[in-house]
Amino acid sequence: MIRCERLTMRFGDVVAVDRLDLEIAEGTIFGFLGRNGAGKTTTIRLLVGLLVPTSGTALLAGHDIRRTPEAAKAVTGYVPDRPYLYDRLTGYEHLEFVAGLYGLQGREARSRARQLLDELGLGAQAGDLVETYSHGMKQRLALAGALIHRPPILVLDEPMVGLDPESARDLRRRLRALAAAGTTVFLSTHSLAVAEEIADRIGIVDRGRLVAAGTLRELQAYEGGPGASLEDVFLAILAREAV
Repeated sequence: MIRCERLTMRFGDVVAVDRLDLEIAEGTIFGFLGRNGAGKTTTIRLLVGLLVPTSGTALLAGHDIRRTPEAAKAVTGYVPDRPYLYDRLTGYEHLEFVAGLYGLQGREARSRARQLLDELGLGAQAGDLVETYSHGMKQRLALAGALIHRPPILVLDEPMVGLDPESARDLRRRLRALAAAGTTVFLSTHSLAVAEEIADRIGIVDRGRLVAAGTLRELQAYEGGPGASLEDVFLAILAREAV
């Protein structure tokens, strides 16, 4: 469902993403981990078409982000680390606007917007201005916008930041339900506990390079041994790479 082929991004002499090869199957929650500055957000911006790679490419549901960017974006929902929302619109108006960007119009757009607002616990605030929403409510509205067109791929950059425990638990449940229904979820997070709880597969990136990828059990076999926590495995792999 997502395939990266020697995906590379250079900023002058700095290699932010270094020949990334990666394949993520349909219905998988993929946890993407690394230190600050390791290349996680740059990778995501390449996947969703906000940056053009120096070389290599990514395919999303078979659509090449370089050759057919509009088709690739049409099958992808994206929640950045700092979502941009239209504060002077109501929650409902914001979703109706986003629906139009994806080609949903009229009754379909209205129905889908109301459905998502209700599902994400924002139905009672649908007529309130977005600027009055709490941080958690804005995160839920951003997720609704990413899901409005029923994309088979969902890309999330640090979606848990600033969420209260109840909202974070609800998001984890929702991501599991989406994956169970066939959605492929690419999740960048600093929360190793979240990745350990919900990710089917995990990738660890260091200085732009993917240094390990697999299930938790496979990563434990690589470093840490059976029963090791993801935190132990993560730190051990990064320590090995530093040598």
